[in-house]
Amino acid sequence: MFFQSRFIKGMLCLCLLFPFVAEAKLKVVTTIADLAAIAQEVGGDKIEVTSLARGTQDPHFIDPKPSMVLQLNKADVLIEVGTSLEIGWLPTLIQNSRNSQILTGASGRITASERIHLLEIPTAKVDRSMGDVHPEGNPHYSLDPRNGLIIAEQIAERLEALDPGNAEMYVQNLNRFRQNLTAKIESWETRMSPYRDRKIVTYHKQWLYLSDWLGLSEINYVEDKPGIPPSPKHIESLIQQMRAEQVQVLLNSNLISPAVAERVASQGGAKLVVLPIAVGGEKDIKTYADLFESIVSKLEAAFKE
Repeated sequence: MFFQSRFIKGMLCLCLLFPFVAEAKLKVVTTIADLAAIAQEVGGDKIEVTSLARGTQDPHFIDPKPSMVLQLNKADVLIEVGTSLEIGWLPTLIQNSRNSQILTGASGRITASERIHLLEIPTAKVDRSMGDVHPEGNPHYSLDPRNGLIIAEQIAERLEALDPGNAEMYVQNLNRFRQNLTAKIESWETRMSPYRDRKIVTYHKQWLYLSDWLGLSEINYVEDKPGIPPSPKHIESLIQQMRAEQVQVLLNSNLISPAVAERVASQGGAKLVVLPIAVGGEKDIKTYADLFESIVSKLEAAFKE
């Protein structure tokens, strides 16, 4: 008994001298909130995730900050959208971070667009006179939840390679995410099936993947050139087209001032529907699935009216 007591006391002293070191988590940094939400579901409690852009920010135009450089310096993994979406701000941050693990081609760099079937890839040379046109294709592919499944698989594979000790956990998390999201996608498609082929107008060309998924027909845009304010002549022509083709809905992002879209919708005989574009874009949107529940519910209500 005396020996046992001494042994226990000795072990307690060792624990005090050499405290238990928690398993280090992989530090994951993403450029947009959707990628962060997907990564969190795949990585679970084995990773720490930070998004450089919030869901209430336009990812085209992010102001680089010293705090972002520090986050990238400590990152084990960087997940970017690609398709030149972050070209105006991410390269400088990466360069200043001096982190070789997240350079292009490094094991810690994931370009989420690599396995995506991208839409609207230009067939001719692109220049700034055409507006905000991405030479590699439309970058808003995360607005199709089917692409979320592809992104999750890519993230899981990389986490397994970087952290093989937790590979089984990543596989389990991926399977759970895939099963839950697939069931929700089927439900959303059923709810929206009565409205397939409905003609819509959008303010900016950011809903192309959503429309492709739900079978909506985008007949025109408030912007006659992406990212450039519309001309009065274009707006007048658009209003006449909306009336002639009986367009029921005009989509606008909650990151864009609704003033012009409200006027066009009102005069064109359509209902303006303002949608979030990312996780965190509205207070109650905490997960990737929450984003589409919000979008589908708003669209469903608008078409029913």
